[in-house]
Amino acid sequence: MSAAIPGLVLAAGASRRMGRPKALLPLGASGLTFVRVICDTLHAAGVSPVVVVTRVELLDSLAAVVPGAELVANDDPDRGQLSSLLAGLESLGAPEAALMTLVDLPLVHTSTVASLLAEWHRTHAPLVRPSYRLRHGHPVIFGAPLLDALRRADLDAGAKPVVHRFLADAVSVVVDDPATLDDIDTPETYERLNRL
Repeated sequence: MSAAIPGLVLAAGASRRMGRPKALLPLGASGLTFVRVICDTLHAAGVSPVVVVTRVELLDSLAAVVPGAELVANDDPDRGQLSSLLAGLESLGAPEAALMTLVDLPLVHTSTVASLLAEWHRTHAPLVRPSYRLRHGHPVIFGAPLLDALRRADLDAGAKPVVHRFLADAVSVVVDDPATLDDIDTPETYERLNRL
């Protein structure tokens, strides 16, 4: 049996547009938080371990809502998303691959995550990403070559230039899952979601 792929949930943003930490927002009737729903989905799909990268001031609050996830603090999250990705990777050592997702996308289907994992195990591509209606979203799986390049990346430039270098060898997985694209990052999008 293939080794499990670890997962990183990036949840260290300032949530300026939302006005409060997205990770701790409740979803619908269940009342489960964004970060708990995401962690449960990743665990259900076979991702292990799951690491949540967050701000220092949120560690205690998140520990109460995501039992079973490892929490890592980004001491300087204002350096950008790549700094959170690197903080999470440091906690994982040198995995063959890692799945990365954002706390802004809490409703991705378990089947989507499972499809991405299956495709990475089949191809070992440096980048595996979902495609919904010809648009790419999250989660994504970064293979070891891409992870190594990210570790050497310029924090100011971010991850995008590095990821672009690997697009020729990327694999897209067609999914019927609009939640791979649905960033929930304003009070309006959150209220609309909770009315569904």
